[in-house]
Amino acid sequence: MPNRTMSPPAAALTTTADSCSMPEPIAAPTAQTPTAQNQNLAARSLAVAQGESSAEDAARAGVYALLAALLRDVPDEQLLAAVRGLDSSGGRDAFTQAWERLRLVAASVDPSAVDEEYHQLFIGLGRGELVPYGSWYQTGYLMERPLSQLRDDLAALGFERSSDVREPEDHVAALCEVMSALAEDPSVDIADQRAFYEAHLGTWVGRFWRDLEQAEAGIFYRSVGRLGVVFHELEQRFLTMAA
Repeated sequence: MPNRTMSPPAAALTTTADSCSMPEPIAAPTAQTPTAQNQNLAARSLAVAQGESSAEDAARAGVYALLAALLRDVPDEQLLAAVRGLDSSGGRDAFTQAWERLRLVAASVDPSAVDEEYHQLFIGLGRGELVPYGSWYQTGYLMERPLSQLRDDLAALGFERSSDVREPEDHVAALCEVMSALAEDPSVDIADQRAFYEAHLGTWVGRFWRDLEQAEAGIFYRSVGRLGVVFHELEQRFLTMAA
């Protein structure tokens, strides 16, 4: 497996020399604009709920990539515009409804309000309303044993931490990016994906998504949390049945 680089912010994952603020297209055959990239993510993500098995891995990778993009930093206008343009195709399942809710909220919210939400939720004065790190959710402290175990597993999978990264690798955005990379890598089988998920996300990320869905400081990010809640449930079922 080729080496991969963990790069900032929030230990963002890249597999090429360049980093960008928008999620890369998943197995896109041609270059796409950022808006087209995110529309592509939407189509692949919705395929999970619609049962298109041939698109499942790309769909899962797309959901993880979009969640990571929304959580690694304040979404810029370009990303918010792309989310506003997503098409949920009018489905009635929980996943599609969560996706449509995110789109509608993105269409009505001001970018400056999203910026303020992000800072209140994740930065704050000394600490935000939420602490989006695996060690915190598992032990109540940062930089604890779960982070050490994560670093060992990342190294075994070929991920390398960039020298200028400041954030711990157990930031939820970084872990979503790792899962996105694993899901789209044909050399990583489902059993290995399941093992990584259960070791480093499965025990706590559901609580994080529920906390985000109910966050006092959130309007836009409550809809992100709702999408995370529903996707977490789908992902657990998928990994259990497929492994």
